[in-house]
Amino acid sequence: MKKFLSLALVAVMAVSAAACGGPAEQAATDSEASGSSNSEVFKIGGIGPTTGNTAIYGISAKNGIQIAVDEINEAGGINGYQLDYQFEDDENDSEKSVNAYNTLKDNGMQILIGTVTTTPCISVIEKTKEDNMFQLTPSASAVEAIATDNAFRICFSDPNQGVAAAQYIGEHDLASKIAIIYDSSDTYSTGIYEKFKEEAANQGLDIVAEEAFTADSRTDFSVQLQKAKDEGAELLFLPFYYTEASLVLTQAASMNYAPMFFGVDGMDGILTVENFDTSLAEGVMLLTPFAADSADMLTQNFVSKYEEKYGETPTQFAADGYDCVYTLKAAIEESGVTPDMSISDICEALKTVMPKISVDGLTGSGITWTEDGEPSKEPKAVVIKDGAYAAMD
Repeated sequence: MKKFLSLALVAVMAVSAAACGGPAEQAATDSEASGSSNSEVFKIGGIGPTTGNTAIYGISAKNGIQIAVDEINEAGGINGYQLDYQFEDDENDSEKSVNAYNTLKDNGMQILIGTVTTTPCISVIEKTKEDNMFQLTPSASAVEAIATDNAFRICFSDPNQGVAAAQYIGEHDLASKIAIIYDSSDTYSTGIYEKFKEEAANQGLDIVAEEAFTADSRTDFSVQLQKAKDEGAELLFLPFYYTEASLVLTQAASMNYAPMFFGVDGMDGILTVENFDTSLAEGVMLLTPFAADSADMLTQNFVSKYEEKYGETPTQFAADGYDCVYTLKAAIEESGVTPDMSISDICEALKTVMPKISVDGLTGSGITWTEDGEPSKEPKAVVIKDGAYAAMD
């Protein structure tokens, strides 16, 4: 009986040890709790809309990121470490974006590329700041989207876009009378509008009409267009997204009103709008740092790979995503961080070296960053010609 009880006790202790976890399992649990990883890969997360009205932005960024990740992994990784990349759909919704962040974090994410759109990014940045996780957004352009010291971006900010657009119009003497239509319910649109108006005065541009719409009235632009037409506006500045822009162009044509149209990066994608007569977009100009017809080898190699893999020409958002990955590569190489470091330690190292690196990317040569996360690069403009984007001088 004593022998039996001893054996039974040993068995119970063995089961208890298995249930509680041995030293290796406990070490792994402690590692996860501290935000570190024992893996031999950097776990990169991405967030953006791949369904819904703004899906073209998220899909493009996701695809551009994937091409860069594949290139780097095939070339041996970063300092010998491979990249493990996972992208989550947020449908351009703040709550869903936070949920996507939590999913990625639960799966071991160490660095975030995202979010793609502005409003969700403003929500997610609160979470990355709490976790002190390094965040690099490809295209969230509001000032608030990188308001914390752990966040940087590839794209121009809204103020920079507004200023650059006014300067381009003024320096190229595109028009003397200008009307602005903007979305007063959207941070992205109003931020660009305000800075454009401010710089337009410096450029001597005559703004003859300033017409707003909101999320509840984004399908009928007849009143705004009639005001611009009555005031003799030769150019319409449209600082909002491509879906609404396609409606503006369609309704202007129905009124026999044919001014010049000038947009910003949110208009990139207008040629893909379902049932839109793309001939109406001929001559439309937009500010963007990327033109797929550029002759440099980096662009042509990227465009070739993208078209072969995804069957379409890449937009600026794909280029932004691609540049994000190579920016991370430069920052990781400069800082010497490794995957076994904690999330916070990786973040501290990366944000320290960001103002020290320079990246030759698809969206600019010699891109540098300020300590507040803003990139410095030369703005460019493209015009839609023969159904495609063509670089402008």
